[in-house]
Amino acid sequence: MKVVILAGGFGTRLKSSDQDYPKPMAMIGNEPIILHLMNIFSKFSLNNFYIALGYKKEIIINYLVNYKNLSSDISLDMTTGKIDYVDSIDKPWKVNLIDTGLNSMTGGRVLRLKKYLTETFILTYGDGLSDIDIDDLIKFHKSHGKMVTVTAVRPSARFGEMKIENKKVKSFKEKPQITSGWINGGFFIIEPEFLNLIDDDNTILELNPLEKAASMGELMAYEFEGFWQCLDTKRDLDYLNELNKDNMPPWKLDIQ
Repeated sequence: MKVVILAGGFGTRLKSSDQDYPKPMAMIGNEPIILHLMNIFSKFSLNNFYIALGYKKEIIINYLVNYKNLSSDISLDMTTGKIDYVDSIDKPWKVNLIDTGLNSMTGGRVLRLKKYLTETFILTYGDGLSDIDIDDLIKFHKSHGKMVTVTAVRPSARFGEMKIENKKVKSFKEKPQITSGWINGGFFIIEPEFLNLIDDDNTILELNPLEKAASMGELMAYEFEGFWQCLDTKRDLDYLNELNKDNMPPWKLDIQ
């Protein structure tokens, strides 16, 4: 199954005067978030990626094209130009880097990939990590036979939560998981006919196409209450980097 990753947005809320890069290239530890995301799918033997590029596409292209050089020790014979990789990290990936336009909206980027998406495919954003069981997600999608499955998540609250009775704090929780309401967490499973609901480059995926699929009864929710974190702000980036200090942060699944 092909995996489409939306990686073309401007990421304006994350950018600062000294950080001008596409959001999927924000570094968590010594690797960009897009690599962490691709590793999640690879754990489930999903290794055929279509990266929808736009803003600063050359940064993502250069990183992935040169990944082996950047991640390996290299023995270089300067007289012959022969390169030997020492302790190289080989990924079983096929990566398709597709320019989907500088100003295309999320739906437009997916539509530009239409010729490649002739079978059921996965779609997600290039800025969200999770410990979701992709096999279970696919199984759920196949069970209902509808056009689209969206992963519904309950994110952590940005601020701590207190329960107060008669001015007395009965409980205090720092950044608890929201217990009511679901939001779009990405990690879609989509049938190719859904692409017919997208008009053009200016179509926002989350508006007309998904709203129409819902009104048709063709949008199902995979309710997921595990770890999920998007990267919208510098605060989110700091949080993910703090989690990454552990040997096994939540999104690095230990799957045999």
